[in-house]
Amino acid sequence: MKSLLLASLLLQPFATTFAADAKPNILVILADDLGFGDVRCNNPERGKIPTPNIDKLAAQGMRFTDGHSSSGVCSPSRYTLLTGRYHWRTRLQRGIVGVFGEPLIAPDRMTIGTLAKQQGYRTACIGKWHLGWDWPVTKEQRPLLSPSKQPDDEAGKNTKKEAAAGAVATEQQIAAWRDIFSKPIPGGPSTRGFDLYFGTDIPNWPPFCFIENDRTLGIPTEFLPRESMVKNQASNQGPALKGWKLEGILPALGDRTIRFIDESVQKKEPFLVYLPLTSPHTPLAVNAEWKDKSHLNLFADFVMETDAVVGRMLDALEKSGAAENTLVIFTADNGCAPYIGVKDLEQMGHYPSGPLRGYKADAWEGGHRVPFMVRWPGVVKPGSVCGQLVYQADFIRTFADLFGVKLPDNAGEDSFSLMPLLKGVDKPVRENAVSASIGGIPGVRSGSWKYIPAPGSGGWGSGGDQSQPAQLYNLAEDIGETKNLAAEMPEKVAEMKALLEKLITDGRSTPGGLQKNDVEVVRYPRPEAPKRKAKAKK
Repeated sequence: MKSLLLASLLLQPFATTFAADAKPNILVILADDLGFGDVRCNNPERGKIPTPNIDKLAAQGMRFTDGHSSSGVCSPSRYTLLTGRYHWRTRLQRGIVGVFGEPLIAPDRMTIGTLAKQQGYRTACIGKWHLGWDWPVTKEQRPLLSPSKQPDDEAGKNTKKEAAAGAVATEQQIAAWRDIFSKPIPGGPSTRGFDLYFGTDIPNWPPFCFIENDRTLGIPTEFLPRESMVKNQASNQGPALKGWKLEGILPALGDRTIRFIDESVQKKEPFLVYLPLTSPHTPLAVNAEWKDKSHLNLFADFVMETDAVVGRMLDALEKSGAAENTLVIFTADNGCAPYIGVKDLEQMGHYPSGPLRGYKADAWEGGHRVPFMVRWPGVVKPGSVCGQLVYQADFIRTFADLFGVKLPDNAGEDSFSLMPLLKGVDKPVRENAVSASIGGIPGVRSGSWKYIPAPGSGGWGSGGDQSQPAQLYNLAEDIGETKNLAAEMPEKVAEMKALLEKLITDGRSTPGGLQKNDVEVVRYPRPEAPKRKAKAKK
């Protein structure tokens, strides 16, 4: 008995040390176009869509009420989440990466995947990339990717809309596609820190097929059929696999993520999975079991299906035995898109932005204040709520803290560690932040103050006093951004404007050496172009 007790005492410190040294897995789930108020726990009184799995995740960890993406639209938000750097320091200061666009993330730019790989993690990006690739398309081939440029319509009898809806690929187009999609596609996720990529790049844009690492799974041979191009389904025509079904995308992403988690656990390797879901963004390709489940509309059904995928991921972690040692983050790239029937939803009592003003694309809060929650067993207190300002850029420095490493000066320039907040310290980790509209108009935060150097939303939202060149709000007292204080507080406006200028010129918002922006950053309000002099009458 004494020898057993001695052995037990000798083994106990080793066991404790082993557990403490075990590297936690990381799962980052990014929903697409999910409004702050689309999640029931964020919007209990005016949220009518059941989201039991996301709510459960929040209850098991920390829910942030002031969490933000860097933009009201997707590509720029994804750039910032992955790199910890404001997207407006790059060429993408407005809009999104276009169809068959070039890579936005520079080859030497550190991402959360790069950082994790350096620490021995298996890394995967599974889902929507939308940050560009070096597509192997020649200048001569590019017109052959579009139905509106079909060579056999020389007479120009078909309108662009008709051509897109009923397009039939020509032999010349199919030959070009065979050449393009039989080659590797450089510049994608597998060159930006991820061991594995699986997804559709952009579900409503071509090519309509899955991509694994740097290869399409199959060669597109036809244009997407007419029925897949209406009622908030696919929005941009192009090459598709024969029989491609939009409804299969979301389940496939879940399947592949579960496979990656199980393989990593079996190999006893820590993993980081970045899971940018394709939902509830269009195409609203809701599977049969979820149609009409919300009793609201198709978008609400898709939110419920998205919630179910989150549930699948949490169940997979439990079944694999990895749940207790996995940090799970759930968030969204921007607010709810107004075109999916927002006004109808609000008439039925569901408000996708909750108490916030605006929706997707806007500089107002509804554009970029998003669901934001973290579960980390043994570290984050279950059921906790944090009202501090946090940002998706903060992930990379948080992970660096988790790994016990310091980021180089030219990485994570706008990233602040969330670690103190996750451990229960209720003090600000960042004093300011910038989130921009689709048009590039910045919304600048300093504490509870918010400054927008424009009269409107900068996006698709209407409203705003056009006589006022700027907006100033105190979100602590006016979360709905209803009272513009700019005219009453010119000194505060000047202070906020100076802050934005410093953030631009320093090339960073964190402590460290000055950095260069990739291009000249556009300032707002933009100076008006000089008016042309009227021609003198002869």
